[in-house]
Amino acid sequence: MPDDPKSNEKLPSHREKLGEGQRTGSDQPTVEQWTGAVGAPQPVPPEGDAPAAASPDLPPNQQKPGATPLKSAEAETPKPAAASHAPPAKPAGPAPIPWQAELVDHLRARFGSGIREASTYLGQNYLVVEPSIALQALSLLHGEEGFDYLVDVTAVHYPQRDRQFEVVWILYSFNRNQRIRVKSGIAEGQSAPSVVALWATANWLERECFDMFGIRFEGHPDMRRILLPDDWKGHPLRKDYGIIQQDTEWVKIHLGIESGQ
Repeated sequence: MPDDPKSNEKLPSHREKLGEGQRTGSDQPTVEQWTGAVGAPQPVPPEGDAPAAASPDLPPNQQKPGATPLKSAEAETPKPAAASHAPPAKPAGPAPIPWQAELVDHLRARFGSGIREASTYLGQNYLVVEPSIALQALSLLHGEEGFDYLVDVTAVHYPQRDRQFEVVWILYSFNRNQRIRVKSGIAEGQSAPSVVALWATANWLERECFDMFGIRFEGHPDMRRILLPDDWKGHPLRKDYGIIQQDTEWVKIHLGIESGQ
């Protein structure tokens, strides 16, 4: 078989290939050239040409080709401060308005200046009467005006007033389907009239008011506490009675502890 002419060609050895690559350089870029590392070869400017210097007026990061130059601080126009606006005025709350009704006229005709006020507040009608005519006014409302249900007897404590306590009788008429409040101010130590003879439910209601506020009701058949022990000291719903205040003496004697808190 004749010899292949190509087979007689001398193939370069591995060392010769390696030497050729070292002489001419590889066609593929090195890792350093891809990443721009310090070891990568840097272009040398032609002899006599100085490298371009960065503009001193711009930040270094804006010296890259294609970057948008920043405006200098002197060229920027300051933004005007936002105008301050005062908060809107708080709207006025609801206020009592005069209560004009035939019932009020009837009471004023009977008791005159003893009816100090007749007003409506948020749809709730109330009367403010002098203590001296409170029992007569309540008797009229029960007997002549049909307020046959005593809803509650309670009080409010106003320490800053001369008449510290405002006793409140809440009445309801089934025939009228109407509810009214009768208020009367009394001073410390002054008694309010009992209405047990008019409404039997006043018995326990007046006792509760005495227990919580210390207000006594003249003519009550059994004026004593109803919620707290008889020998308890103080009245918890007074404004001068602290929310965690207690009769420490009673707690120590009856419970054998220094404090119930």
